[in-house]
Formats: sequence, structure tokens, C-alpha cells
Amino acid sequence: MRIVQSLKGAVASFAVGLNVVVIFAAMIPFSLVKLLVPVRPVRRVCDRALTAIAIQWVAFNDLIIAAVGNTRWDVQGLEGLHRQGWYLVSANHQTWADILVLQRTFRGRILFLKFFLKAELIWVPVIGLAWWALDFPFMKRGKKGGRSDLETTRIACEKFKLIPTSVINFVEGTRFTKAKHARQGSPYKHLLKPRAGGMAVALATLGEDFEALLDVTIAYPRGTPTFWDLMCGRMAEVVVRVRSRPIPPNLAGGEKANGPEFRSGVQAWIAEMWADKDRELGELLAPDRPPGD
Repeated sequence: MRIVQSLKGAVASFAVGLNVVVIFAAMIPFSLVKLLVPVRPVRRVCDRALTAIAIQWVAFNDLIIAAVGNTRWDVQGLEGLHRQGWYLVSANHQTWADILVLQRTFRGRILFLKFFLKAELIWVPVIGLAWWALDFPFMKRGKKGGRSDLETTRIACEKFKLIPTSVINFVEGTRFTKAKHARQGSPYKHLLKPRAGGMAVALATLGEDFEALLDVTIAYPRGTPTFWDLMCGRMAEVVVRVRSRPIPPNLAGGEKANGPEFRSGVQAWIAEMWADKDRELGELLAPDRPPGD
């Protein structure tokens, strides 16, 4: 059985890699035009084409996941979402599989998800250029005497003011592990401590444009899968709960967005959501929870 699963994982991984190469090749012409002709009408045409190509990439990845496994998907809370809205998405983060789960959950429901990425990831072969072409926000660590982290993040968010966008921020800053949880002394049972910086900048820059915050809780009741587990078809069940939260008026950007009161307000709002999320994860991961509840 293990040998069969490993062969399945190898084939699926090859298909995912080939999908990246094919999609990258399709993006190259539009990426070059976008780079060489920095005129807004031209960029908009290129952006639409690049996004359409990226959506096909996600669709093919979904087909691969469906083909290799028999995952039980329990998704709730997508009612009322639409593709013309601006959304800020926040989710807990446990595994690289979360990204594919989120893409599958929201494909066709909202605009293509764009993630905050570390600046170093732009040098990842093939996919780094694709991320750049799709205007993923790359965050560079501020240097002493230079721009701060928040300033560089703000600059990354400015480009989203041109067209409606769905931006996702993992406020934990890293994937959850028991070791990280212990080192932090996190007050939450199932979550790391949240970091307000990235979300504060996104709200300060685009808060008046966002229609809502999509608060996403991801749970794996039968064990958190690795990316390899996903490729081998060993992700037995995933539970996704989406809650649409209105952006509080005092956190929707504006003149006070740079002050300490704004930052502390964002932190308090996240802390409230995180307490709710921790309780919800406890319920979703309970051993006696019937499937589908």
C-alpha cells in the first residue's frame, strides 16, 4: 500500500511541477510586456491575462488533488461571496497544504488570492517570476536607518489600489508546530500568537476598499497532512469554516492609520478573532465530533 501511495505521490508531484512549468511558459509573454511597457492600460490587460492563466493553474491543481485521493471536504460559510469584491483573508496556518486548500475553497468564489511573501522568495526558480508578474506583495526586512518593515509592506500593498483584489495574510507568521507553540508560550491551545503588523498595514493602505475580512479556520481532524501526504492522497478530511467579518470603521484606514492607537486597535481585533478561532478549532478537532458537524 505504501509503495502504491508513494508512486501516486511521485506522479502527482510531477504533474504539479509540470503544471507550474506550462503555466510559467504561458505567462512569459504577458510578463515581459508588463515589464517593458509600464503603462497603466497595458498593465491592466496583462494583469487580466495573467490572472486568468493563474486561475487555470489552480483548477488543474484541484483536479490532481481530486484524482489522487478521496478527501472528505467539509466547507461552510461561502454564501454571499462574489468575484467583484475586495477581501482581506486571514487564516490559521499549519502546513503547506493550507495554500492549496484555500485556493480550492475560494476558486470561483472570490478574486484570485494573493499572499504576502518574503522578499527572498522572488528568487525561487520559475515560480518566483510568476509571483512577481501576478503582483504578489514581497515584504523586505527593513534595515537600520532605512525603510521599516511596515513601510516596505505598505509599498507592496499600494499596487493593489488599481483593481479589486483578495489579499491573504497568515497572521501567525509561520506554520504551527508544537515546538513553536511551546517556545512562544502561546495562550492559545491550537494557535501561535498572532502578529498585527502585516494586517495593520493592509488595513491602513486598503481598509476603505475591503468589503470584509474573511476569517478562515482550517482543521484536519484526522491529522495535519504534509504536502507529500496531500500528493499521496493521504489527506483524509479537511474542515474549512469561513466567517465574513465587517471591517470596524476605526480600522478602515484614514488619517489615524499610522498612530499607535490604530495598531493597538488592530491587535485587539485580531486577539478577539483568535480567541474565537481557538475555541472553534477545539470543537472541530474534538475526538467525539461526528463527521460533518
